Amino acid sequence: MSAPMATDYAAAFARLARPQEPQWLQAIRESAMERFLELGFPTLRQEEWKYTKVEFARKKTFEAASSSSNGLTADQLAQLTFGNLECARLVFVNGHYSRELSSLRELSSRIRVQSLAEALQENPERLKPHLARYAGYQDHAFVALNTAFLQDGAFVHVPEGKRIQQPIHLLFVSTAPGEATASHPRNLIVVDDNSQATILESYVGLGPGSYFTNLVTEIEVGENANLDHYKLKLEDEEAFHIATLQIHQGRSSKVRTFDVTLGGGLTRNEVNGVLDGEGAECALDGLYLASGGQHVDNHTRLEHAKPHCDSREVYKGILDGRATGVFHGRIVVQPAAQKTDSKQTNNNLLLSDDAVINTKPQLEIYADDVKCTHGATVGQLDEDALFYLRSRGIGATTARSLLIYAFATQVTEGIRVEAARAAVSEHLFSWLPQGQLIKEAV
Repeated sequence: MSAPMATDYAAAFARLARPQEPQWLQAIRESAMERFLELGFPTLRQEEWKYTKVEFARKKTFEAASSSSNGLTADQLAQLTFGNLECARLVFVNGHYSRELSSLRELSSRIRVQSLAEALQENPERLKPHLARYAGYQDHAFVALNTAFLQDGAFVHVPEGKRIQQPIHLLFVSTAPGEATASHPRNLIVVDDNSQATILESYVGLGPGSYFTNLVTEIEVGENANLDHYKLKLEDEEAFHIATLQIHQGRSSKVRTFDVTLGGGLTRNEVNGVLDGEGAECALDGLYLASGGQHVDNHTRLEHAKPHCDSREVYKGILDGRATGVFHGRIVVQPAAQKTDSKQTNNNLLLSDDAVINTKPQLEIYADDVKCTHGATVGQLDEDALFYLRSRGIGATTARSLLIYAFATQVTEGIRVEAARAAVSEHLFSWLPQGQLIKEAV
């Protein structure tokens, strides 16, 4: 990294407001900043970033985003994501918690759903065993940058034996006021033993404008606990979204994640899970749509560390125009993880001759009694299926849209929260040519 870039970030770090910060967090910050300055931003020469340029981070100067809500109302926000879904909702504007836009309803006093900044002020020792313990920054520049500059985000703690019936919605809004801004949200979700919760994360851009979201979410799921986690990205076309989701699972825990990318100029999604307890189960599902010159990069890594663990992974991509996509999925089976059962699938649909996908499913197996499979497909719409629909009097554009919709819904039907499933379907309809006709038909 060039000296001016190092100077810029070092100076910004020195100006960072850290009132009454505990010593352990200060030490983590300083270590992360030092590591970031050593690593610099990744380049195409690095295997993990071979197909994704992050030149914007080197060449563009991003100012810290302000906390102004610019007149947003709760009703306006409801229209942007899941409608009037009955849930507890934390709202962050440009990375800063907005109390007036948030709604915390019908939650037990023992369940913590609050701003990370508030949690650090009230009782930092509650966060100490978990914050920055799962998402490692030693080998990841963006995680290091986030850790150094973390200030706010969501803290969710579900204590032992609690089962939350309604979802918890974490809504992040970027207002893109004109100048290039950056935010570094940090989310910490802890689900203790024998507990259950559903978390919705959504990221919405109210552009037009250029902004950079550098996100890290850490999740700890205890023994016999269950977590459904959904993430929806509706970023502006000029936005840069770099995100790392790190999951750590205990014995007999169950985790389902669903990642949907429907916007953003450049998006990099990293989902990493460690099945660190015998009998743990993990399911990763994803859907990404891109057109024009959009770029979407999905990197996943599931580590089976203990025996008798199961994992399933299905990612589907639809690319049009000059869009580019990346899928790099890795399953690692450690020597102790006998009786592992794992399956990984990546299917891609290219709608134009200029769309490009680079897909690389990968297995690393160090145990000898396992069942693991992986595969990837890249193709265009089935000409026979198109001919069949056309022969039934359906127009060419409508027939194409029907087949695209069917391809996507093989994944979206797995969304258990009805409002979230409906929202994803609605955005899919708006993305498709003649989508309203498709909506009426299905």
